[in-house]
Amino acid sequence: MTERRKLRVGVLFGGRSSEHEVSLMSARSVLDALDRDAYEVVQIGVTKEGRWLVAPDAVDRLIERAEGGALAGDVEGTEPVALVADPSRPAALVREEAGGALPGPLAEPLDVVFPLIHGRTGEDGALQGLLDLAHVAYVGAGVTGSAVGMDKAISKAVWRAEGLPVGPYLVVAAGEWSEGAGRWKGEIATRLGFPCFVKPANSGSSIGVTKVHGIDELEGSMEEALAYDAKALVEGAIVGRELEVAVLGNDEPEASVVGEVVPGHEFYDYEDKYFDDAVRLEIPADLPEEKAAEVRDLAIRAFRAVDAAGMARVDFFLAGDGTVYLNEINTIPGFTKMSMYPRLWDATGVPFGKLCDRLIALAVERRAERDRLRETR
Repeated sequence: MTERRKLRVGVLFGGRSSEHEVSLMSARSVLDALDRDAYEVVQIGVTKEGRWLVAPDAVDRLIERAEGGALAGDVEGTEPVALVADPSRPAALVREEAGGALPGPLAEPLDVVFPLIHGRTGEDGALQGLLDLAHVAYVGAGVTGSAVGMDKAISKAVWRAEGLPVGPYLVVAAGEWSEGAGRWKGEIATRLGFPCFVKPANSGSSIGVTKVHGIDELEGSMEEALAYDAKALVEGAIVGRELEVAVLGNDEPEASVVGEVVPGHEFYDYEDKYFDDAVRLEIPADLPEEKAAEVRDLAIRAFRAVDAAGMARVDFFLAGDGTVYLNEINTIPGFTKMSMYPRLWDATGVPFGKLCDRLIALAVERRAERDRLRETR
């Protein structure tokens, strides 16, 4: 009986965005969960300056580097690499400097990449485009779904066009703010009122997000948001409950049970998500059956509307009058021990390890489907 070949899975983590450290935490959890009897795992780290490297313990080395405050320079014990964007050499990693072959097992091509790079250049379609050029299967949404899902202003516009419920919001470009801050302050006060939330249109983990209580706080909040992106999203505050649903699948996505986030701070910010114990996660959320079904159905519709695939976490507000509003979608949700995406699936009957297996299988399925398409006449 021939022994079944293990799938070579490249776990990709780190990156240049402000969510570098969160990515490392996610990668540590996934690496611990992957079955080494089924997968040959290759750790691929991306430093904060954007350099790719491999090592058997790359995630630990980058975690040590981040904790030490180092942002540049070589990472001892690693091999700098590049991914070849050449379909004739699919999923090939090569030495960064000379472009030559890597030693031993590293010379073998990857079967699947499991990207866990959150935020800009990881979750916005840029990385997915590179992986498509390298002709490798990868977990999660493609270029379109990633780009639309990452841009909160675009995703809200798409959902609104699809007739899905979104709350009141305004989009302010950096140039518009610098040329007419006074006009925008009046517009925000009139159309949205206070409190409101100001956030970068392209960011995650609540980085750059501020709750604004009055017009005098807008200046600082806009500066904070526009430090992370070229446009800011200003959202009217919705008083109510914060709900989240995990979605899994390609053409026939499934929704998990509904979870509820009860923030320990004034809102669910970065510290609340990853470092404090004050936040409370209710899984499943205490909801009437018909309301939970409505939220789960909206999660799948939102997922399909942005052309997502594989995985996503969809976030909602449930207003006091019972109206459900879509907030945002995360196409590479957190995979830390505290993260809602794996916890929601665990409560739905899919434990962490099996969830990773499903996501890898979905990536292979999606790549096979794309390989059947004609690229020339």
